Amino acid sequence: MLALSGLAICPLAAEVSRTLPAAFGPHVQLTAEALAQAQSFRSGDRIVGTYYFYWYDVYSKEHITDGDGTDALTTHPATLEDFSYKSVRWHKQQLADMMAAGIDMALPVFWGAPSEHGDDAHLHWSYAGLKPFVQAREELVREGKKPPRIGLFYDTSTLRHNSWREHIDLTTDFGRRWFYATIRDFFSLVPAKHWAMIDDKPVVFLYSAAFARKHDQQVIDFTKQEFAKEFGGREPYLVREISWRLKADNTYAWGGALGLKNPGVASLGPGYDHSAVPGRTPLIVPREGGKFYEESWLKFLRRPSNIVMVETWNEFHEGTDVAESKEYGRAFIELTRRYAALFKQNWKPSWPSGKYTDAKSVTATLGHENHENGVRQIENHDGVTVAVTAGGSEARGIKRTAGQGSYLYFAVDDSFKWAPLMQVELEVEYYDAAPGTLRVEFDGSDASAPFHGAYSQSPKTVPLAASKTWKSARFPLPGARLQNAQNRGADFRLAVEAQDCSVRRVTLFRLP
Repeated sequence: MLALSGLAICPLAAEVSRTLPAAFGPHVQLTAEALAQAQSFRSGDRIVGTYYFYWYDVYSKEHITDGDGTDALTTHPATLEDFSYKSVRWHKQQLADMMAAGIDMALPVFWGAPSEHGDDAHLHWSYAGLKPFVQAREELVREGKKPPRIGLFYDTSTLRHNSWREHIDLTTDFGRRWFYATIRDFFSLVPAKHWAMIDDKPVVFLYSAAFARKHDQQVIDFTKQEFAKEFGGREPYLVREISWRLKADNTYAWGGALGLKNPGVASLGPGYDHSAVPGRTPLIVPREGGKFYEESWLKFLRRPSNIVMVETWNEFHEGTDVAESKEYGRAFIELTRRYAALFKQNWKPSWPSGKYTDAKSVTATLGHENHENGVRQIENHDGVTVAVTAGGSEARGIKRTAGQGSYLYFAVDDSFKWAPLMQVELEVEYYDAAPGTLRVEFDGSDASAPFHGAYSQSPKTVPLAASKTWKSARFPLPGARLQNAQNRGADFRLAVEAQDCSVRRVTLFRLP
């Protein structure tokens, strides 16, 4: 999971029952007239959205330079002139560029919370930037244009990091009211005629559940009920990040900038690079001159859902921006426009052809130097391996990491993939060094598996008996999607529950 940068970290205190303030903005207790001006997408419409980061201020250098005066941005806006959340002109240019990119709805990333109403609150800019943003959209509408409609991206990190130093428990009455008040505050600042809605419900995306002390279904039910009371009977269209263990209107997975994810609402992006963010473990997914972004779009278009979110419009800290920039000009605006149009035209690309299109199998032979023929091994924080010699053969051995799983990740060359669902079988050659089990988790079609099937399990599990010999096992992978939905874009992983295990070859077979 990617962390949103720039969060203020506060010491935590026990939750207390403070009095929550009234709605920040004036647009509550809506009349039928106010709601009559609102327009809505329908659940069957094809919608392209994006996340809008508006926390920048060139005048105070907020989120532009770090505390030590160094550059806080990995990529940079095309110009710093009037680059500020306070500027109607800047917001208006961003909305106009989103129109050019084919974006239908923009979700400002909102760090507002009941604790941040005061002018001296460290996240108050989240409120202060919405009024000029709404004004910018209003001006474009008056000019006869159709800018993206406005939904909410609720950055739930405020459940832990806020001016009151509260760590919010969403299973309590106070926690539910806090959660609802944040959503209420946002829409109280946005007239209904500017809302992004699906089936007449204003759109709300939730960031990670990890910031809440606890949560349960009641927080969603309470929010829908209270929202309807203050906003003319409308309930919000709530889209949960996949970490929330509850029912909502739809589901997405954060991290599309690292590769396509699609548990219901798709997420994709141009790559990732947080090199300028202090205190981070380096993580770079290269843009490859736009190739990475295009390949994510093509994978999505082969198996589309009705909503796709571009991650992100302008998160310059983490280098996930598609907005105009010094480094890339308007290239990613043009790419977004092209693929958004194809998506709305229901265009489907052909399956990719290449070296392995007609191959019966693909393989990777592992060792001090891997030999990869259609299968590529991937290292991840929970899948670290080391070169070993076991039983007289070179191989890759599990390097166990405290607090992490023990996995070997692999990606399959796209040219070997031929259908939305495929019947394949995986052969694994392993050194049976210690007692335990060996399983395979693959990007499949089991909707009950984690990440909407990304970690579907093979029906076969192999026991390990410490025989100190090389063995081979075959694992059926029924209904495989192989859409690179696992960590770091992997298609499958070996799950090792043993103190020691080495693998020298994996071979994926195409079944009749």
